[in-house]
Amino acid sequence: MLAVKAMKTPDGLYVFTVTVRHADTGWDHYADKWEILTPEGVILAVRTLLHPHVAEQPFTRTLRGVTLPEGVDRVRVRAHDSVHGYGGAEVVVDLR
Repeated sequence: MLAVKAMKTPDGLYVFTVTVRHADTGWDHYADKWEILTPEGVILAVRTLLHPHVAEQPFTRTLRGVTLPEGVDRVRVRAHDSVHGYGGAEVVVDLR
């Protein structure tokens, strides 16, 4: 995980834009999702990555319409790959 940007929209929902770098080799080993979690580890949203990004590294994807529970002012974002599971650096985003 390289970078995360979060923006609150006028309707109170969030847009997350996440940049990931992973050594994708093809369908047998690739970054297959990233998740937004509370600091305690409750998964709030998942952005599924539907294909490998072998020739596009790093790559950036967006998830819109994320609802955060009342009082959540910080989230964690982590990436997952199809072979090793969760790994790499998590990013903590302060939403205040």
